[in-house]
Amino acid sequence: MKIQARLLPVYVMICAILWGTAFPGIKFVYSTWPESREWDGRMLFAGIRFMIAGLMIMPFARREGIIAQLKEADLRLLAALALTQTFAQYVFFYMGLSLSSGVLGSLMVSTGSFWWILLAPLILKTPKPDTRHWVVLIICALGISAAVYKPGIGSGSPMLGALSFLVASFSGALGLIILKSLHRTLDSTTATAFSLFLGGVVFTVVGSSAWPQLGILLKPQVAGMILYLAFVSAAAFVLWNRLAREFSVNILAGYRFLIPLAGIILSSLLIPNEKPGMGIYIGAVLILGSLVYVNYLDRKTVPTSLGTRP
Repeated sequence: MKIQARLLPVYVMICAILWGTAFPGIKFVYSTWPESREWDGRMLFAGIRFMIAGLMIMPFARREGIIAQLKEADLRLLAALALTQTFAQYVFFYMGLSLSSGVLGSLMVSTGSFWWILLAPLILKTPKPDTRHWVVLIICALGISAAVYKPGIGSGSPMLGALSFLVASFSGALGLIILKSLHRTLDSTTATAFSLFLGGVVFTVVGSSAWPQLGILLKPQVAGMILYLAFVSAAAFVLWNRLAREFSVNILAGYRFLIPLAGIILSSLLIPNEKPGMGIYIGAVLILGSLVYVNYLDRKTVPTSLGTRP
């Protein structure tokens, strides 16, 4: 069933709330499972989460079945999707969360939209950014600078954290563009399932030195949170990648301001010992305002792209 354009903000808000709860959830695991503060522990934690998420999605693949689709799919693109949208994105995302605050991470998530402005014309051959888009990118950069300069209490190392989040958002944007090409031979649900599962396998192998501490993950609180985070990844990625199939990258990018907004609010409310500073508020106004304006520009320039498929 085709998603109606008027319901797009509602679906994006569902993704925003799901992803927004992931920030305090990950911080909770970090505080409960000490091994997750180390590199190998974080990788093992991510691997278990994403393998479970991928398995959760696989039963919802198209009726012709996963094997039949894989025979027709470009497996190199599928591997590239797993390495960019799952592995690379979350290596740097988890690194950013360990270095700085969930609030800063929530705000930096929005930079994926600005990476799309730069990457989509090069890869998807969409219209190149005009002068107004470049002005918006400069304003976004100023917002990031303000957020890093005065991030608030519990921000850790905001400069290193911001750099990690920037690389993570770049990987996520690149993964979504790869997904656009992969859709010619593989539906979004199956692609998402294998992207998460294969990325999770890579994470688990990289974090193999933490396997002896695996028993700690069986504690009810930690196990419950990992299952919830797996559900967040499964539900949000399936819905988001479905939206990416139905709508143009430019139009979809315009609503991404809802994701960091939800993340900032939920992180502020649910993560102990974090309090946003003035820089976060100024940065949020500049970055989220830029996202809204980008949406306005793209609605004027590409109104017929709603509902198109690659």
